[in-house]
Amino acid sequence: MDLVDAAGVDGELARVLRIRVPDLAAYQNLALAGRYLDAVLRVARAEDAAGAAGNRLAVAVARNLYKLMAYKDEYEVARLHLDPELARRVEEQFGPGSRVAYMLHPPLLRAVGVDRKIALGRTARPAFRALRAMRRLRGTPLDPFGATAQRRAERRLVTGYVAVVNELVAGLDAGAAGDGRHESAVRIAELPDMIRGYEDVKTANIARYEESLRELLAAWRAERSPSRV
Repeated sequence: MDLVDAAGVDGELARVLRIRVPDLAAYQNLALAGRYLDAVLRVARAEDAAGAAGNRLAVAVARNLYKLMAYKDEYEVARLHLDPELARRVEEQFGPGSRVAYMLHPPLLRAVGVDRKIALGRTARPAFRALRAMRRLRGTPLDPFGATAQRRAERRLVTGYVAVVNELVAGLDAGAAGDGRHESAVRIAELPDMIRGYEDVKTANIARYEESLRELLAAWRAERSPSRV
């Protein structure tokens, strides 16, 4: 992709970015993809200045910031269900003209106490197309789904992670690769991988993530490289 090629990165970092930058552009828009790329490149430049080879911290941020940004909301579920590749795989496995049912659990139903998924057929596709077109409202005041506790938590995770990454970058002094701080920074940047699942499972994993983040950040802040002693 042009944005990644223009960044001048290579190796594993370039491979990760070539997948995730265009996916974020499709997920929402080029502006989101650009903010993501800028955040990762700031980390890569800080690693280079600190003498850390391999961009391990930048790769960790590239994977985990993407994970937090590309959360599966109503717009993304609709986009994925309309993916032509999904239709191709269904036809390949079950034959042309196969009936398709989409198993969904919309937040509105959860709000009124319906605790099970419902099956929708192809008649759901017009609604999916409308939702896909609305994805640029994600995170704005006009987002009809943005006020739920789950969506607020997901946006808070992105903001909090970017702040943590900025702190890690600020703490990577020249020579940090040799005093253990770089390794600690990589471990902290990889923590969002703990956040898995949906609804209550995801909420519990967010709590675990935030507890681990507090512990590792406290240790990071307490560390002193030999040059500071």
